[in-house]
Amino acid sequence: MSAPLPAPAAAQAAAQAAAEDARKMHVVVVGHVDHGKSTFVGRLLHDTDSLPNGKIEQVRKNCAIEGMEFEYAFLLDALIEEQEQNITIDTTRIFFRTKQRAYAIIDAPGHKEFLKNMVTGAASASAALLLIDAKEGVMDQSRRHAFLLSLLGVKQLVVLVNKMDLVGHSEETYRRIVAEYSAFLKTLGLTAVHFIPIAAKHGENVVERAAKMPWWRGPTVTEALDAFRHEDDLTGLPLRLPVSDIYRFDHRRIIAGRVEAGAIRPGDELIFQPGGRRSTVRTFEDWPGPESRDVVGTGGSASVTLSEQIFVERGQVASHPAHQPRVGREFRARLFWLGKEPLTLKKTYRLRLLTQNVDAVIARIEQVTDASTLESTLADNVPRDSICEVVVRATRNVAYDLHHECPITGRFALEEGGRIHGGGIILDSVAQSDAPSGKVTAVERTARAGHPPAVIWFTGLSGSGKSTIAEAVERRLFDAGRKVVRVDGDDLRVSLNRDLGFSAADRAESVRRASAVAGLFAGSGHLTLVTLIAPLAADRAKARAALASQPFIEVFVDAPLAVCESRDVKGLYAKARRGEIAEFTGISSPYEAPESPEVHIRTDKTSQEEAVDLVLAAIDKVIQGKGEDWEV
Repeated sequence: MSAPLPAPAAAQAAAQAAAEDARKMHVVVVGHVDHGKSTFVGRLLHDTDSLPNGKIEQVRKNCAIEGMEFEYAFLLDALIEEQEQNITIDTTRIFFRTKQRAYAIIDAPGHKEFLKNMVTGAASASAALLLIDAKEGVMDQSRRHAFLLSLLGVKQLVVLVNKMDLVGHSEETYRRIVAEYSAFLKTLGLTAVHFIPIAAKHGENVVERAAKMPWWRGPTVTEALDAFRHEDDLTGLPLRLPVSDIYRFDHRRIIAGRVEAGAIRPGDELIFQPGGRRSTVRTFEDWPGPESRDVVGTGGSASVTLSEQIFVERGQVASHPAHQPRVGREFRARLFWLGKEPLTLKKTYRLRLLTQNVDAVIARIEQVTDASTLESTLADNVPRDSICEVVVRATRNVAYDLHHECPITGRFALEEGGRIHGGGIILDSVAQSDAPSGKVTAVERTARAGHPPAVIWFTGLSGSGKSTIAEAVERRLFDAGRKVVRVDGDDLRVSLNRDLGFSAADRAESVRRASAVAGLFAGSGHLTLVTLIAPLAADRAKARAALASQPFIEVFVDAPLAVCESRDVKGLYAKARRGEIAEFTGISSPYEAPESPEVHIRTDKTSQEEAVDLVLAAIDKVIQGKGEDWEV
């Protein structure tokens, strides 16, 4: 439930880099592998004086040594190689600047990397440049890239008709490509703002106007970019802060994430979805001390403390209550599929949406379109390199926006076997499910709750702190939207067990009845907290066996007898020592401590908050099949 703090320098550097990156205008550059993309980018960097000092001379020298003709594409290759020596990258970011502003080129080496970074926000772009070879014309890859741009929601598109020198700078050839590709883009709902004829190798119409194409009176590439709106900054949209980490530091709980849209300030009331718990931002935090910032905008890293300690976990999305994201299990989406195996109905995939990561299935395939032929069909699976409209059903509620409402929170990816196989945009919510009717199954209950059931059995002497810890655990689970119920021994004594005394036989029957009640609740999908002394190991073993169909967590709430007596506000221990209460556990009746409980809490050495965290961590691990012993 908590994570180690990152190094101060690393955290500050990451926040500064994210804020600086958000100020640049991001441009996606795509094109067929042989249509001159690398040459174009290299020439653009050279002609805008954006290369590091001495870089072009170094590359020219290397070419001479190797006996190779210099090409501007080598400049891009050299920059990428330098970056890869420092960090493994999926998407290359190359920076350049015109007289008007700074830019970041997003250049993904392949479809899968493009989709993966689209979801995480790395491919969020204000504009796109798409290259088409004037001699080869429109290729299948040109169409696929346009599909990807439609998924990204890029509205400011410039098509660069490259290698005009190879067709004699022919205006007729240029016009033919414009007509063909414009018709194709129209089928996707896209419109190119400009089709600019260029010869990247010679720098024609990149930064300087081409003398050999006097018929072109439109803008150069940089002029077209400078005329575009900077849409990367989503500060004007409602706040969207996906939670990436929860840190426990001193007495503080610090909630950290990247502001994907909108802005956040101290004093803001936040609601965390799914779950719906609310609290107010108390402070911005940074290491080693409080931040003095008044606001964190889009692209900035925010680490906040809350005025009220509520249960928050990774994946939840913080927003302002007046402008919340949508919450639900199903949505309609447009999806681009790249998996080797077809996308199929009812098969479980992993849905990645912001920092949320949940199982999901394709509930319905409404349409499949071939990326090359544009033919649409009805089918029960989606082949590779196809685009489709589908209904996605998650196993539990997720927070999201429609893509036209907030592009970055309206994107998702589907993963299988740890690999991204598809990505898409959310088109609409689905109000009603076509889930099967009939008997409700355990699988359906787990899917609805978002977690499997479990029994958490708190045992320990009277006064050890069982009920106090269980109540706090219940509150935290309830606030997180979990299905949780508490079965308390004292409550059972005045209702179901009021006919029982404190003999060995009656104590055994008390444990049997409590385990039966717990089994009913767990069978209906609840995380069931049982607080019962249950002093004898044999009785607790029978309870565990009776509940074997559910995950079972035994929590030994341990405190020395003297400590328990000091906490006894009812004076029960004193009465027992005077002989006024017969068979009182710990005094006149034995307590057999568990030998190997899943959780062992020494409440004379552990704070309540630490104890609650320990139980919650054990619940998380056990219901995910990763149980282990925990002790402090």
